[in-house]
Amino acid sequence: MSSVIPGGEFLSGALNAIAQSLIIPVILLLLVLIVYSIILAGGLISEYTSRKKVSVGEIKSIIYSINKSKNTDELKSIIGDSKISNSQKKVLNEIADSSELDEENRRALTNKLIEVEEDKIDKVLEKTDIIARIGPTLGLMGTLIPMGPGLAALGTGDVAALADAIIVAFDTTVIGIAAGGLAYVISKIRKRWYEEYISTLDALSDSVLDFMHR
Repeated sequence: MSSVIPGGEFLSGALNAIAQSLIIPVILLLLVLIVYSIILAGGLISEYTSRKKVSVGEIKSIIYSINKSKNTDELKSIIGDSKISNSQKKVLNEIADSSELDEENRRALTNKLIEVEEDKIDKVLEKTDIIARIGPTLGLMGTLIPMGPGLAALGTGDVAALADAIIVAFDTTVIGIAAGGLAYVISKIRKRWYEEYISTLDALSDSVLDFMHR
């Protein structure tokens, strides 16, 4: 087809040169992704061991205690003695310290504080989400790029060159899928944790707001 297009040989040659020049960056990126995915898996395990697990019953108990609080100091003492995470305590304490604000502004502050926490979560999940999407894509690129020269080598009877191309193709596919799959699992687990985190924070912040509106 390229032979009947003016300049077709030049265009196909340029495309081939560009495609072949990408193989080294693709392989390097895949190596970086698989190593980084393993590091993230280690971070997930570390986060799991240090993660504070708060049951629904404990959340219910905290809400009842907040409702029975007589003043802000007692409220903050209940928050400080609870088993929720320090970041959640910080948000709730900031809400408790907003007594100078009216109801509307206090609600706006609460929404902003929770939004900041959600942004932090999104930044953490963004890394694994990107790897989960780009890993298989790079694996596919690593599969297709060497197959061109490999098939060309087969046409000249160079079976060894074809075998080398197939090895590279399979290796990059496996690495890409492994990195993407591992990142996907990490992302799904963390999303469940963080959804629970935000849900608990929402419930407790509403309870604190109700106390502040008395």
